[in-house]
Amino acid sequence: MTTLTQANRQWASRPADERFTSLHELHGHCETARFRSAAKVLPNRALTVQPDEADQERGLLVTGPNGAAVAPSHWAFGQLAQRAGAPAAYLRDLPAPLAADCMNYGLRHVRDVEELGVLLRREESGAATLAAVTGPNYGRVWNSVCTRTLVKLFGSGLATDGGDWQVPQENNFGGRSYDPHYAVTKQNTTLYASDRDMWVFLADERHRIEVPNRRNGQPGSLARGFMLWNSEVGAESLGMAAFYFDGMCGNHLIWDAEGFTEIRIRHTAGAPDRWIEQVTPALETYAQASTVTITQALAAARAARIDNVDEFLRKRFSNRMTAAIKAAHMADEDRPIETLWDAATAVTAYARSIPYMNERVDLEREGGRILDLAA
Repeated sequence: MTTLTQANRQWASRPADERFTSLHELHGHCETARFRSAAKVLPNRALTVQPDEADQERGLLVTGPNGAAVAPSHWAFGQLAQRAGAPAAYLRDLPAPLAADCMNYGLRHVRDVEELGVLLRREESGAATLAAVTGPNYGRVWNSVCTRTLVKLFGSGLATDGGDWQVPQENNFGGRSYDPHYAVTKQNTTLYASDRDMWVFLADERHRIEVPNRRNGQPGSLARGFMLWNSEVGAESLGMAAFYFDGMCGNHLIWDAEGFTEIRIRHTAGAPDRWIEQVTPALETYAQASTVTITQALAAARAARIDNVDEFLRKRFSNRMTAAIKAAHMADEDRPIETLWDAATAVTAYARSIPYMNERVDLEREGGRILDLAA
């Protein structure tokens, strides 16, 4: 069992204007952003950086072939600085005229001629913003494509509308305090979007999965949950993670997660097709799966005994990690690993001790694969 921190990081860092209280509201925001956006491919020599007359000390504008000047977003400035071969943090501390000269020199003389994919976005005020500077073959999956699929499958994502998949309820451990009238606010939501990315966490806490011998010989229950994330501007991969969990606390830590599986898609040219081929079917399958089927799969994992635990683990992990995984299970359960369920539980228990998120997620993913062996 492990504690997932992804929702906590989102909850702790998002300002009010990046928080949404229903999937419909989130989708409306993403649709509007898509409607106001235009993607173009331009040679790097066609872009010129100049000081903003309204803020000649720090302000910068980027001019394209048509002579129109637009302000870059914080993220796009960093991408353009990278293309110019200069550290963005250093440029931000320079006076605007000097920073513009450095970037223009880099775009014209340091880098070879190359094509850039630029994303322009019209703000509500009418001003245009440079939202992204990527490679010409960046495989953009629009946030609105993701949210449209979520709305189609899960409706509003609210308990009050009666759907199964909802914004998870705080402190609903073991399903003991499930509230069909739970109100989603900007404080407790798990639906987020910004000019850089989108991130969603939904759960089916209405139909919890009963698990005999959940912990120390005692029965318990698990809810199904999934996270979905994307970036239109190159800040993040496109991905989905599915898992079972006990509950989410008020700080949005996800407690006692099991069976973590993940799909990650880089924004290469084939990313839109892979969304259709991989993520959408995974969402549909997860949404429509019967809890009876899942209960049977978990029962199969608990019944599938491992003949040689050391050999089984060493095929997947180093000798040192094998010993640590066995010790983690003994500490949590006070007995050795015997089944596939035990092995998956042990892997996620050991993952709690890993300080680095990428390594921890890799281990949690391997725990999910072990559960799949029962099928």
